[in-house]
Amino acid sequence: MTESRTHEPQPLRLLLVGATGAVGRRVLDAALAEARIGAVVAPTRRALAAHPRLLNPVIDFTALPSAAPWWQVDAVICTLGTTIRTAGSQEAFAFVDRDLPITVARLTRAAGATRFALNSSLGANLAGSFYLRTKAEAEAGIRAIGFPAYTIVRPSLIDTERDESRPGEAAGLVVARVLRALIPRRYRAVTAERIARALIAGVLRDDAGEQIIENEALQDS
Repeated sequence: MTESRTHEPQPLRLLLVGATGAVGRRVLDAALAEARIGAVVAPTRRALAAHPRLLNPVIDFTALPSAAPWWQVDAVICTLGTTIRTAGSQEAFAFVDRDLPITVARLTRAAGATRFALNSSLGANLAGSFYLRTKAEAEAGIRAIGFPAYTIVRPSLIDTERDESRPGEAAGLVVARVLRALIPRRYRAVTAERIARALIAGVLRDDAGEQIIENEALQDS
């Protein structure tokens, strides 16, 4: 009689967009250390530090190479994001926070990806401010593409150090840290590391369907 064996699932091939951002850097580090992820594809504008399990295409995000073979992945994590101040206009902001994520979702789904995790925002809704409406439009656009497993993470203010200056966010973080115990969990600042862990868990989960992780579920305490 042949002894039956339980086969371990094959490690996932993961595409990460937004790898140079505050959350994306944490996702990249965690993904490269995760045994269930066999390879990470991280397209960026500037080259990243080399790693044996990292493929780093240097590309122009305004002209995505739709025929590139590296779109063929199992899972996708999107941490793309900017501010209107940095982008320069509402149109440029929407391109980064809505149009690019939807395009990446469309290209990877067409190439066979079945799992997608998006870093969105607390309060994302189609009736909200321009910022929140754009985030909701990104969620809806990716949802419509039809990934079998789709995770949305909606953090509040991100407690992290950034390479770029965000004066409003920095001021908000000072208040958020001092008054943390008085702020309801839904609105407390959350670390980039905690968001990264939630995004990775989102693409590693084995159940199908949509999962929405609100900010209160991201709190460590």
